[in-house]
Amino acid sequence: MHPDDLTGACINAAIRIHRKFRSGMLEAAYETFLFRTLVNDGFDVERQKAISFEFEGERYENAFRADLIVNGRLIIEVKAQETNSPVHTKQLLTYLRLAELPLGLVINFGMPKLMDGVKRVVNELPPEQSPQLRVNRPRPVQ
Repeated sequence: MHPDDLTGACINAAIRIHRKFRSGMLEAAYETFLFRTLVNDGFDVERQKAISFEFEGERYENAFRADLIVNGRLIIEVKAQETNSPVHTKQLLTYLRLAELPLGLVINFGMPKLMDGVKRVVNELPPEQSPQLRVNRPRPVQ
């Protein structure tokens, strides 16, 4: 499945959930609903997956837990807050780098309009191809 199709299907599942329940629930509830919805839609989904990594010869077990990993390629970070924060994108980008995965979504169910809370994050593309990566990198000098 093409990455755009994968992210599109995950966003569509989130929209169905948000239309039914709106904002105001706990993050764990939205995570559970999204997990079940994606599984029912035929995706391979891991929930609260422990991620380990190595640094300077040391292995760090269970360094963080990804809310959802879809088809082994996409991390979804679920939020339920009234505002978006740049730290959510930074957190997801860090998870993508440590897990060595290419793509992620921050989905903030706390927003009145769900699409205002959706952020696609791409790992290791030049900033001009993925403006989301500028959170940890300065703008290129022209």
